[in-house]
Amino acid sequence: MKKLLLLFLVSACTHADATTELDNEQSQTGQNTEVETEKGVIALPHRVNVQSEYAPSEAIIDGEWVAVGSKKKHAIGRDYDLLFNGKPSFRFELKADDNSLSGYEEGTTKGRAELSYCYATKKDFAGQPVRVYESAQKLKTVYHHGKGICSQGSSMAYEFSVYIPSDIDESVSTIFAQWHGMPDRRLVETPDGEIKMLTTEEFLQLDKTTLFEKDTGYEKIEVIDKKTGEIKYKKGKPNGWKIEQGGYPPLAFGFTDGLFYIKANSDRKWLTDKTDRCNASPLKSDILVPKKSLYKASTIAYKMAMNDFPKDTWVSFKVNVDWTQYNGQSERIVKGGRLDVSMSYEKNNKPQSIILVDDADILIGRNDEDGYYFKFGIYRVGNSTVPVLYHLAGYKEYQRK
Repeated sequence: MKKLLLLFLVSACTHADATTELDNEQSQTGQNTEVETEKGVIALPHRVNVQSEYAPSEAIIDGEWVAVGSKKKHAIGRDYDLLFNGKPSFRFELKADDNSLSGYEEGTTKGRAELSYCYATKKDFAGQPVRVYESAQKLKTVYHHGKGICSQGSSMAYEFSVYIPSDIDESVSTIFAQWHGMPDRRLVETPDGEIKMLTTEEFLQLDKTTLFEKDTGYEKIEVIDKKTGEIKYKKGKPNGWKIEQGGYPPLAFGFTDGLFYIKANSDRKWLTDKTDRCNASPLKSDILVPKKSLYKASTIAYKMAMNDFPKDTWVSFKVNVDWTQYNGQSERIVKGGRLDVSMSYEKNNKPQSIILVDDADILIGRNDEDGYYFKFGIYRVGNSTVPVLYHLAGYKEYQRK
């Protein structure tokens, strides 16, 4: 293990030396190069806001990931004692006081410590005017220029593995793997109720007078910081503008209410209605019986008692998805979706394999112009503060023919 640790530290120092001046200006995540080790775990300290900044070289993990969420040293690490196929796995942990995000419901919180397969780098903006990157920052679409995106309506295959310890608290509420849509903030509802797609220039003009919090626009009030003299902004009264902000993940694997579950969500509305909380409960919903509203469908594709989920062993998933295809402004479904999931693991040194979802017809996706991307780790939801720790590894994705 000492040799592996030494190799990693040398690699980390090499990447840190390659940091560019622009990287330092644009990303606060690239300034801390400290690496901590504890019980065979190397902390991964850098964080990237994939929507509003590109990833500096030292923040990229294994050439394919960036870390998002909690900056606590214990949150995300590389574990050299728990290997997957001979390689270190990723260790994720959130403690009781690690929630830092507002929850879906008012007054609730959630926590995040994840790796994102989708992000952009400086090279993705090479040869373009500086204003292209600056505009993407304001639009929060920097990641739209990067890697790890599959297109609307595509047929994809995914593989990943999770290691759940036997001492996990079965009252946890966490998503350990999820696929996100890619909303475009230029899609707005005006104060007159008109829904339209702004040009980039039109959005930048709107940004000068409007401060958006989640999907709601407020008057943008300029204030001067008395200590630093810097110009900052605070929100005033709501000004009637709404903005596309996304919604529930189109596909998620997680634990809640003492259950392991797989959930598929679909939203055909062009501009997401955040007040439409069509969201199937793993506890209350039957398998493959969708909960529906006018525009949305939410389906528990599979569930089992968490007590029956394999523990203290690597559990590998193979997931085939035909993403539902939508038709933008007309809000029609052009092509339905399909989902196929299998799970394999070892029990008493014997290989086990189970088909969880058998090539099921299912609505799965969002009515975004762009497609989807993958993250895994801990996304603690439902206002839960129950401590949670587990490992993930072995991710692959490719387009099916």
